[in-house]
Amino acid sequence: MEERSLERVNQMHDAVQAAPFFKGLPEAAVAQATSHVVMRSHPAGQVILLENDWGSSVYFILDGWAKIRTYNLDGKEVTLNILGKGEIFGEMAPLDEVPRSTDVITLAPTVIANMPAQDFVNLLNSEPQAGIRLAQLMARRLRQINRRLRLRESDSTSRVVDVLLFLADGQGIQRAEGLDIPNLPHRELSSLSGLARETVTRVLSKLERKELIRRDREILRIPDPHALEKILL
Repeated sequence: MEERSLERVNQMHDAVQAAPFFKGLPEAAVAQATSHVVMRSHPAGQVILLENDWGSSVYFILDGWAKIRTYNLDGKEVTLNILGKGEIFGEMAPLDEVPRSTDVITLAPTVIANMPAQDFVNLLNSEPQAGIRLAQLMARRLRQINRRLRLRESDSTSRVVDVLLFLADGQGIQRAEGLDIPNLPHRELSSLSGLARETVTRVLSKLERKELIRRDREILRIPDPHALEKILL
């Protein structure tokens, strides 16, 4: 029993340390930072963080999907981002010591590693490259949001295409047949694009007829991302 428990702990630490955020950092520093990590499995639809909660952990997604959401002034849910394997969230609240600014909820069965916030802060203080890595992450997310805001007044096809490319940038997996992204429920794409669900469904069907995308139960494949990008030009 003890051997199996130790093996599970080692597997968990290996999975966390394989996260892109830690790539290139000294092994000893990563081992120290992840020494108190706890791994938990969550079902789809479970709230991991709530807006206005105080941050005591930073989170790494080891498997599955989660969305970052907030609400507008009318009380309508707005999806800000979709995160998948290897992504980090909850990293801002421990840094500026303020409550969480968004909710995080799982979209599928998801495995998440919780790192004590102080261990994360200590890593940033001791390893300059970790701070650079975090700045790069924030810059990428800001560019994605700015791009989406610029397209808010575009036609419906451009807005749906932009969301697909946005997901591909963050979660795309390159295959020989094209770029795979999660085939999200249309309500999530609706929230990301700011369009009605019926409009999203209509646009996706049009893109599929033109063979710009292919869909199955869990995966949406983009055979040629460059062909899709041309719609935005």
